[in-house]
Amino acid sequence: MSLAFMVDALLWVIAIVLGILVWRRSVPLFKQYGGEGATDFLKLVPRIAIGVTGAGFVAELLPQQTVAEWLGPDSGFLGLIIATVGGFLTPGGPVVGFAIGVSALKAGAGVPQVICYVTAWALFAMQRLFVWEFGVMPQRLVWLRLAASLPVPILAAVAAMLLGRP
Repeated sequence: MSLAFMVDALLWVIAIVLGILVWRRSVPLFKQYGGEGATDFLKLVPRIAIGVTGAGFVAELLPQQTVAEWLGPDSGFLGLIIATVGGFLTPGGPVVGFAIGVSALKAGAGVPQVICYVTAWALFAMQRLFVWEFGVMPQRLVWLRLAASLPVPILAAVAAMLLGRP
């Protein structure tokens, strides 16, 4: 039995148990939130399918020699900086961020560089920063969070290098 199957099965079991707990507490709440969850599921599945399919196309279109030169395993610290900036500039949710990461791997990017990219995207995605964080939280808090987390993508990539290739 594969790890992916076990994770999927565990997630379904958790969702079913949570559903049973909500149903026992309140049938109307179960119907309301079960319906909302089903609607979200049906909206998300096509987006994931499109993102994964698009990632395959992006991987084929990326110039492999350029990706390998700028983000390849031998790109060094400059490759990590480029990956961090790329993560910051990437708009969209996980379907976009992870799809670009997978595409970069297929096009010759190094594992530490992709880890750096995904970590930077998760921490610093520009649209989330400007739309949500600066729009909702005090500016000083946002700047402190950014300053404190700025080295994290590089540290994650270095940790990956020390741990070895996955």
